[in-house]
Amino acid sequence: MITLISNHDVNSPDPYLRPVFPFADKLKRYCWGTIWVVCCKWTPNPMHKWRIGFLRLFGAKIGASNFIYPTCKIWAPWLLETGEAVAIGPGAEIYNPGGLRMGHHTVISQHAFICGATHDYNSEAFTYIKKEIVMEPYVWIGAKAIVLPGVHCGEGSVLGAASLASRNLEPWTVYAGNPARPVKTRKNFLVR
Repeated sequence: MITLISNHDVNSPDPYLRPVFPFADKLKRYCWGTIWVVCCKWTPNPMHKWRIGFLRLFGAKIGASNFIYPTCKIWAPWLLETGEAVAIGPGAEIYNPGGLRMGHHTVISQHAFICGATHDYNSEAFTYIKKEIVMEPYVWIGAKAIVLPGVHCGEGSVLGAASLASRNLEPWTVYAGNPARPVKTRKNFLVR
């Protein structure tokens, strides 16, 4: 859950004590988190349309026939866009302050972490940096894999289980490891 009251001071001379997000943003995310817990998190897996209705209510652009599981966490649905036949699996976490665009037939497997922000550790202010993550059609992010800010996953790319993608993934290529490296080519079934 999101805490609305904190020790952060907007006018503090110490940048570490200043809030990253304005109060209105925190309030919006608090409302979203509460709605998800009360109306969606407890629902049986097959109730995808029900959960998608609440995501759309909060501004998500969701394609047809999506599969959004009840135990996933979506930080900001208003910054989520999916194509047709997309799945966000159980326990997956979508931290998308920079936005997340998922092409059709993309799968994020269970307990994967999509991380759309970081901090500039070389900055005295520890500046918050958010970047959009793009997943083209037919991308598969494996179980417990991590995708870092700004990564562009090319069409048909695969990120293996528990792998870490800190750089762009080339189309129709399978990646594994930490950091993720190409390990093989995936057959491009779109080419006949």
